[in-house]
Amino acid sequence: MDYRNLGASGLKVPVLSFGTGTFGGQGPLFSAWGHSDANEARRLIDICLEAGVNLFDSADVYSNGASEQILGAAIKGRRDKVLISTKMSLPMGDGPLDAGSSRQRLLISVDAALRRLGTHHRLASAPCLRCIHADRGGAVDAR
Repeated sequence: MDYRNLGASGLKVPVLSFGTGTFGGQGPLFSAWGHSDANEARRLIDICLEAGVNLFDSADVYSNGASEQILGAAIKGRRDKVLISTKMSLPMGDGPLDAGSSRQRLLISVDAALRRLGTHHRLASAPCLRCIHADRGGAVDAR
């Protein structure tokens, strides 16, 4: 596996990542993608790690958070061997802080993702944060 530097962060990431949109399979969209449970996710992660792929991508909207819960269960005991990226901005509810890219939503979403993943690792820091989905609420100022 080839690895590249992530900007000036000093972090090396593989050129390939594994998307976890099939983990959970809840709701009309994600049930059409797949229904991987924690055992299947663990098997898929084993295959990835054997091939040198250690970056796993998720999002809070994937099966309404179930994807992150399953990913967390599947990496239990080997959290130090993987990198996780997750996304936020799309609606997770009807409240004013349930969607968007505001600083407050970002902080809430990071804490919620860490809970769902069952981890306390927080790599995201100001130089690493990039808002790739601008919403009408304004850009994220992560500094």
